[in-house]
Amino acid sequence: MKALKKSGLLSGNTALLAGILLMLGGDFLFALNDAMGKWLVASFSVGQVVLIRSLGAFFLLGPLIARQGPRQLLRIDSPWLQVLRVVMTTTDTALFYAAVVYLPLADVMSFYMAGPIYVAALSHLVLGEKVGWRRWAAIVLGFCGVLVMLQPSSAAFSLASIFALVGSISFAGAIILNRYLRGTSDTTLVTWQTIGTIIVGGILTIGNWNSPGALDLGAMLLLGVVSCGAHLMITRALKFAPASTLAPLHYTLLLWAVIFGLVFFGDVPGPRILVGSVIVVFAGLFIVHRQKVVDEVPPENVPRGVS
Repeated sequence: MKALKKSGLLSGNTALLAGILLMLGGDFLFALNDAMGKWLVASFSVGQVVLIRSLGAFFLLGPLIARQGPRQLLRIDSPWLQVLRVVMTTTDTALFYAAVVYLPLADVMSFYMAGPIYVAALSHLVLGEKVGWRRWAAIVLGFCGVLVMLQPSSAAFSLASIFALVGSISFAGAIILNRYLRGTSDTTLVTWQTIGTIIVGGILTIGNWNSPGALDLGAMLLLGVVSCGAHLMITRALKFAPASTLAPLHYTLLLWAVIFGLVFFGDVPGPRILVGSVIVVFAGLFIVHRQKVVDEVPPENVPRGVS
């Protein structure tokens, strides 16, 4: 044991385990946040839920801002990209809650599971990262899975499905911008995206306010704490373990969405959603696997077009 401690192997394994547990915990909190949001938007407008949820996030953000120093919030690089990121995260949040008003939770989460596929495509177009033919094939396959879930016809191509699709693309865009703006502190990033959702939520509640009781108000504030906690746990997980190790764990969100949807709302995913989600998850896992292979092999040993 002493030899292990001296070699650093034990601490390395402990850090990896901590990262995995934090990622699983963060994904569970995200799924819980989604289920709570679906329950609340059944009685309150999307704008009202987004507004009060965002205010609740400051129960966690407040101490972090105080420790970091409020002035640090204004010391940011690439202000216009920061604004674009806030727009993306706000669009993602608002459209997710708009979608779960009409669709089962698992259906909406299936669209969001395509996030890694969109990220792979956008990283090539926006960040100039090389994506070889194998990953492009997986990207195309993933889009086919999304089309299976959308079932594009005049009868089934619903507005709610469009909300989920555009929201998931916004989610991917926010991830790309997170990667680009990684020099900005986590507290600053989360604070500005929360301010953005407060503004949009406030605008959407104009003329559409339903005074909540103490229980509903507490639930919406708790929703903000749960969501913010999920963001912070996943951010910390990425400091303990490689992203390639943690990325596949993100698909546990779909499992939790099915469980919560079945237990709390009686939603049973249909064959179309199950088949589409299997295609999307397979494509996403392959993309993560190829990224890990390329990252681990020295560039001079990777033939052209293999990445």
